[in-house]
Amino acid sequence: MRPLSALQLLLWHGALWTVREATPLGPARNLPETFLLKCLEQVRKIQADVVAMQERLCATHKLCHPEELVLLRHSLGIPQVPLGSCSSQALQLTGCLGQLHGGLFLYQGLLQALAGISPELGPTLDMLQLDITDFATNIWQQMEDLGMAPGVQATQGTVPTFTSAFQRRAGGVLVASNLQSFLQLALRVLRHLAEP
Repeated sequence: MRPLSALQLLLWHGALWTVREATPLGPARNLPETFLLKCLEQVRKIQADVVAMQERLCATHKLCHPEELVLLRHSLGIPQVPLGSCSSQALQLTGCLGQLHGGLFLYQGLLQALAGISPELGPTLDMLQLDITDFATNIWQQMEDLGMAPGVQATQGTVPTFTSAFQRRAGGVLVASNLQSFLQLALRVLRHLAEP
């Protein structure tokens, strides 16, 4: 195992500290504490995997700043995940869990599209996909337990095709950046739901 980077430790410490200080977002307090704690742990693990991916893309391919690749985001067709049901103003538990689940499936597809990005990133991508699958499965199981699950699980939707090594690498930077934003919102929602 490699030692945790300072950024990973900061993310982990920040997540633990703010869980205690979060303010409730809305009603919907019928989620078991064990589910919420497991989700918080899964989000932190995925965040650490994403940080590792970003660090490797930066060190190996000198792709360190997603804002430099903004023009490529549209041309590559990398979608954003809608999380309107998870906003603090309109939190809807069923819709939010469904959007989180659907978003995780989308990111799983995006990571699959990045296959072959580079030999150095292969194990990190594999770990990310497994962790995202575990998180999505956990959310789906909880939705089923609460009788909230729709009849059919979410699908990945349209996933871009990266035709060159540069597109895969640039796509990796953009997907990692989007995934970090998605996870930050998921973490915020889960912290608020964990409040008594």
